[in-house]
Amino acid sequence: MPSAFLPDRAFVQITGADAEHFLQNLITTDLGALTADEWRPGALLTPQGKIFYDFLISRRDDGFMIDIRADQMEAFVKRMTMYKLRAAVTIETLPETGATVIWGEACDSAADQRFALAGTEVRRQPGRIDGAGDRGGYDALRILHGVPESGQDYALQDAFPHDILFDKSGGVSFRKGCYVGQEVVSRMQHRSTARRRIVIVSGEAPLPASGSEITIGGKTIGALGTVAGDRGLAIIRIDKAGEAMAVGEPILAGDVPVSLALPGWTGLTFPSSAEEA
Repeated sequence: MPSAFLPDRAFVQITGADAEHFLQNLITTDLGALTADEWRPGALLTPQGKIFYDFLISRRDDGFMIDIRADQMEAFVKRMTMYKLRAAVTIETLPETGATVIWGEACDSAADQRFALAGTEVRRQPGRIDGAGDRGGYDALRILHGVPESGQDYALQDAFPHDILFDKSGGVSFRKGCYVGQEVVSRMQHRSTARRRIVIVSGEAPLPASGSEITIGGKTIGALGTVAGDRGLAIIRIDKAGEAMAVGEPILAGDVPVSLALPGWTGLTFPSSAEEA
């Protein structure tokens, strides 16, 4: 079965009588809907509503497990401990190194709900399983379905949840009440002011390297993130892209002509004018 080992992942466990209440008041994910057989995206935001730390979270019998970038784990634990105060919560790192993702075949691991929305079963678990490949196949799968990840597709403290489709993937709740940064993202939602979005980029030739600018008429509307051959992901201004697409103006990634598509599972479309964005 297709699989990939992701060595840059680490795991944090949060347990205790107050664990759910503690997390529910801090992170973007609505834990009331979270089950033990799934991973859902989530984030701890800055007070300004940008993504401070992003992760996947799953329910466990005694609390919650968080799958996070290994290079962010220590700082994340420190930040969560600062919020803990007197809550009956234990925050601890787990010994597992890396994560294995498996797709195209059922297995006992918990499902990654970001892909389930696109109709593809992808499961993940801590540690490495025998025969797991490198991350190339997984990155190609992410590009195909428009599933971004920090570090490769956006920088932490630079993106809002709407930029990376958390409003469509269940990564942010607009109903559960207050959490850090909630006022800003709720305002964006209710005023429909999200103009930057992840798109799937298809080139007429192999795409240039990650970080290359995407331009219209010499003006930058975004930059490439993950790239695999002639396809990639990018966060762009969809209002600017929509205007260009409506009149047939060329869009370039570096010097390569490209076409752009919003992931089908989101139900989003490109606005044809700035007023519609």
